[in-house]
Amino acid sequence: MLTSSARFETASGSKYLQQLCKHFAHKIEVEFDAHQGRAVLGPGPMEISADETGLSVRVSGEDVRSIIEARYIVDKHLVTFAFRDGFSGFAWKMDEAA
Repeated sequence: MLTSSARFETASGSKYLQQLCKHFAHKIEVEFDAHQGRAVLGPGPMEISADETGLSVRVSGEDVRSIIEARYIVDKHLVTFAFRDGFSGFAWKMDEAA
């Protein structure tokens, strides 16, 4: 399984985490609280966490195509939710293989 992660520095990380998870919960399986969440995206699972300084996301997928699709899903929604903070997309990186 491949993973990719990113971080957005913002004081509103918890707000965006909850907003994103509530939105996804209308269509997919989601678990979340104010500081962490998990969602079963079509391409693979997403883990998200928030602290006082930002929002961190990790997506997983079977192949590069799945990773790209998951990244797009997360970015597309957060661009809508976090535009006031200047969010225009994560600077994603591929994680090291375990």
